[in-house]
Amino acid sequence: MHRPITAIVLAAALAVSLVTLVLAVRLPGDNQGYQPIQPIAYSHKLHAGDLQIQCTYCHFAAEKSRHAGIPPLNVCMNCHSGVTATLAAAKLEEQNAKQQNRAPQPVESPELRKLYDALALDKALTPIPGKAPKPIAWKRIHKLPDFVYFDHRAHIAATVRCQTCHGPIETMERVRQYETLSMGWCVNCHRDVNEKGVNGKQVHASIDCVTCHY
Repeated sequence: MHRPITAIVLAAALAVSLVTLVLAVRLPGDNQGYQPIQPIAYSHKLHAGDLQIQCTYCHFAAEKSRHAGIPPLNVCMNCHSGVTATLAAAKLEEQNAKQQNRAPQPVESPELRKLYDALALDKALTPIPGKAPKPIAWKRIHKLPDFVYFDHRAHIAATVRCQTCHGPIETMERVRQYETLSMGWCVNCHRDVNEKGVNGKQVHASIDCVTCHY
């Protein structure tokens, strides 16, 4: 009697293992839905959505390089040398200062403090003597296999919107991989734009294998 029960248990365990394996298998480059927690809670919704900052202001390398790249920290400081907290936090401090009959104090976001710490800056945002800046260990989200060649320059020049590949990035509090970025997805996109054009312009997006694999 024990043997049939054991066989059933083993068969059930094997079935669960196979289902788990099938669900876990992804094609190379297919990390659709990958949404890691980053060292700093940077919000694309705030910057690209609410404030409507152009993608290429921060990711300026996309216009002249294969890779869009991670913006250097000095780009962040173009704004955040003066903007050290949210508008809501600054207004709250102003209200509290008024009620307490005192001068408003500088307000600093905990997330921006992580940026300032990486740059070795003190509370006055001046360099800390003897302390060196260090890079922020951002977690890469969009990564194609090594055997795939992709060039941001060609797509930017053809006026392909960032959202075509990256999805509604301007709505994301935390970035995730929106599309599969599989070969079939890319080829279908090239076929589609060859037929319909991009923003009213006729284009020739190659579907030759050696364009992306050589």
